[in-house]
Amino acid sequence: MSKTKTPRKPKPLYRQKTPEIKGDDFVHAEPIILAHFALREDGTIAVERRDEKRAPVLTFHDDTRKLWLYQGNSLELLDAIAAKYPEGRFDAIFADPPYFLSNGGISCHAGKMVKVDKGDWDKSRGAELNHEFNLEWLKRCQKVLKPNGTIWITGTHHVIFSIGYALQQLGFKILNDIAWEKPNPPPNLSCRYFTHSTETVLWAAKSEKSKHVFNYQEMRKVTGKQMKTVWRREEFDGRARHSVRADEGGKSSDGAQGTDAPHLDTIWTMTAPNSAEKEFGKHPTQKPVALIERCLLASTQPGDMVLDPFLGGGTTAVACVRLKRGCIGIELDFSHFTLAAKRANREIIEIWLREFSVCFDVTIFLPNDLDLFSETINGSRVDDKPELPTERIYHKCDFVFLSCAQVERGAIVHTTVAVNLQEAWAKTPNGKKRETTHVVRCETEIFRVKSS
Repeated sequence: MSKTKTPRKPKPLYRQKTPEIKGDDFVHAEPIILAHFALREDGTIAVERRDEKRAPVLTFHDDTRKLWLYQGNSLELLDAIAAKYPEGRFDAIFADPPYFLSNGGISCHAGKMVKVDKGDWDKSRGAELNHEFNLEWLKRCQKVLKPNGTIWITGTHHVIFSIGYALQQLGFKILNDIAWEKPNPPPNLSCRYFTHSTETVLWAAKSEKSKHVFNYQEMRKVTGKQMKTVWRREEFDGRARHSVRADEGGKSSDGAQGTDAPHLDTIWTMTAPNSAEKEFGKHPTQKPVALIERCLLASTQPGDMVLDPFLGGGTTAVACVRLKRGCIGIELDFSHFTLAAKRANREIIEIWLREFSVCFDVTIFLPNDLDLFSETINGSRVDDKPELPTERIYHKCDFVFLSCAQVERGAIVHTTVAVNLQEAWAKTPNGKKRETTHVVRCETEIFRVKSS
């Protein structure tokens, strides 16, 4: 009798065979070997020397803002976080996982036909392995969520049905499925399908017993009525001016009785990331900051901790800095991590600078007015000192000596830092003095605005 062969099982999503991780390896792309490390209280990694090249690295952090960005394998780090915080670490998770759509297809970008190839991390391994990967990362996310925590997950039809099923398998409670409408989707070049113009955002609580946070009033402020699950562009551009006015029949403008019962809708529309969000480069699946801000405003409070296991270009970190939420972000790809760190750092600096006022004072001295001992020198002055109570923390006065006898040959002949024009003139070489026709004093002051 011939023996019946047992069908082979699908290959596992991750393996422990090869001695090192390659930079472009992702969790579901073999080969990967797990590193041995532990998570310290300050967020740094304690690792054995032999595993230094494989373990996640805390590469960017701001302890004041509770911002820690790691470059490395997210599943490994989530295991370490779960071991250190068995009761849960995060109030919310925003995840933008691989969509598994980089399989040789075509799309339209800037009016040109391009291949859909975002990287090895986005290639499909088949329905079973893709779903197994979704189960693995969601299982770990569930472990690190606090009992009342929630998770937001974005995706297209390539992945979202698998994620929805995985959420149910693991015992999450799906709260909403939100349609995010893209106002300018790429056209369908084959002309055999409807144009893909939406993505789905799933919102789920850790379990059926979770008492999740929903900031109803914050969401109502956006549109002036109960927010629907369809999110449109004008809401994110700040142009929505919906009001809840009772008409003669006693109904509000959206058809609900009175002003207290307008309904929540399911489509969200917003523009793609703008040029400022791509200043340091762009991630192929980058989400607009406004999208993540809305999700976090709906489900978290200031000071809460947020996780992004697929940090990508760092949009979640930027949103958390703006909203005063803590953030732990994990990204495997080094180039994408660098982009995320730059964006987070710029956001921190911009917020810091909002607490300061910078004043510039420019005085131009004319050729015949170099009277160094005069109290009234002919010139022009721009004074923009703040009216608010301030404390000066920086002051610098530069003198720039110009030769402007002929416009086409105008040049800076000398610069120096001095307290006043007399000192600057004394420090200037005689040869430079003879060439000088104008002197410009550039005074810079930086003030810290005092808290009221």
